[in-house]
Amino acid sequence: CYRAVANNECDYACLPVENSLGGSIHENYDLMLRYDLTIVAEHECRVSHCLHALPGVKREDIKYAMSHPQALAQCDNYLRGLGITPVPMYDTAGSAKLLADHEAHKKKLKSKNNDNNVGDDDDDAKNERALPDQCTASNTAAVASDLAGRTYKLNCLDRGIEDDDTNFTRFLLLGRKSVSRHLTKHIPSKTSIVFTLPNTPGALYKALACFSLRDIDFSKIESRPTSASLLNYLKFKNARNGRSTNDLPRFRYCFYLDFLASELDPNAQNALHHLKEQSEFCRILGCYPQKSKLVGEVHDAVEGLKHITTRREDVTLLTLPSDKNTHCTLNIGILGYGAFGQFLGRKFAQDNHNVRCIDPLDKANVAKITNVQFYPMFELDSFLKDLDVLVIAVPLVDFENVVSSLPAYSLNDKLVVEVCPLSVHPKQVLLQNTNPTVDIISSNPLFGPSNSDDATSWDNRPMIYEKVRISNQKRAEDFLHIFEKARCQMVQMTAEQQDAHTADAEFVTHLTGRLLDQKMLPPTPVTSREYAALCDVADMTSGDTFDLFYGMYKFNSRAKEHLNK
Repeated sequence: CYRAVANNECDYACLPVENSLGGSIHENYDLMLRYDLTIVAEHECRVSHCLHALPGVKREDIKYAMSHPQALAQCDNYLRGLGITPVPMYDTAGSAKLLADHEAHKKKLKSKNNDNNVGDDDDDAKNERALPDQCTASNTAAVASDLAGRTYKLNCLDRGIEDDDTNFTRFLLLGRKSVSRHLTKHIPSKTSIVFTLPNTPGALYKALACFSLRDIDFSKIESRPTSASLLNYLKFKNARNGRSTNDLPRFRYCFYLDFLASELDPNAQNALHHLKEQSEFCRILGCYPQKSKLVGEVHDAVEGLKHITTRREDVTLLTLPSDKNTHCTLNIGILGYGAFGQFLGRKFAQDNHNVRCIDPLDKANVAKITNVQFYPMFELDSFLKDLDVLVIAVPLVDFENVVSSLPAYSLNDKLVVEVCPLSVHPKQVLLQNTNPTVDIISSNPLFGPSNSDDATSWDNRPMIYEKVRISNQKRAEDFLHIFEKARCQMVQMTAEQQDAHTADAEFVTHLTGRLLDQKMLPPTPVTSREYAALCDVADMTSGDTFDLFYGMYKFNSRAKEHLNK
């Protein structure tokens, strides 16, 4: 659902986040951090579960009940009383569908056997999702809604089987655009945020005081283990700030907080500014009206649906492209096939992607060695044709001229990735010179070709990136999966944050390396550990061009200060 909204396959996704009996649905909270969507509305729904079985099956025959873990938890006393073993599944309605499909599949096989058409049985078996172990059509029921039972033509054995009649589930409606601008002072509002705190005494108390001192009430607060991507961000931030990554506790938590005010309220803005000063990471998940009220584009969309009359039997379930979890083979083009372009091209080709490159110089022989197809500059149109991803790996000083010389129409509906050592300038150039249909990722892989023996390994190397503008979420995930598969540390942060954390360190490193490479390290038969470290710096930077170093100087406003020091 998250990916479908991010990919513009649908406008909104409605997802459960907590139940009054079973508690929070943590998976959906975690996914909100992964996708750049915003909460636009909430709804509390009275939950009533039914016990469904195939026609002819009696309640006393039931030994197992399939459903979502939350639904099973909400009916725990009922199931225990009947001696029924709960079987967790991915979905409530999906459990009902699985039961119905299993019976339909058996009838289909029986019909084929009678017609002696046994040849297709293997194909049918592959497409059929079997019932869990020990579950059969005659001893298994599904815990789902009354609507799900009627949809899949199951027999309802019992209704209202939840343990408490105050069973409510809270749903959130997620979209791509915030509705906070439509919230007036007369509309009761709620804001959801997530943040992390340093491991210091009283940190949570001080964070909550940001709101309580301003008389802002809470409706929910919960801690969750930090996701791997967020943990990588915190480790990277600590390292760049000169703090050891060992200072991070082994069990690291983030806090989800709902407070009863609009994010645009002056008091709330002051509280959020105060919180951001204390927290290491803070993100607003959404600002929306309370108690099922709809505003803005969401309200208009629902009002438009009221004029559409559709019979229930005409409603069908759609399969969206984002439902496929497989990663696709990409057509990747690399513009600029220098040392770093070759470094990336070799890895992309090893992962069985279709890779091509283009460069002003004749790199045909080098490209052939790396299993990459080479195009000369006069074949630019052919090079750009049918590309999924264009990786621009040119020197930073040439970036603007190269991008402005590309035909704008040829970049439409493509993903453009810049891999420069600084990110703000390339990001601005791409936003100014490309159409809104062009997806953009601003990235800074903090590794590359060098004389080190482990240069081919990407394991545990930082890959910093920002999804600047993404309409095709699936394609972006397929590209980033190349780095995830190589076990890179995936660190998501804005281009501005990237430069703030890395620009100075990268410039000083390359400056030092270039100075040391100018015959300042005489050979010696005996080396100290410090001397060996200096040699490593010189080795790592010796393969980089002067254009790369000059770009770090030109587009870093603090570079002159470092030179003066």
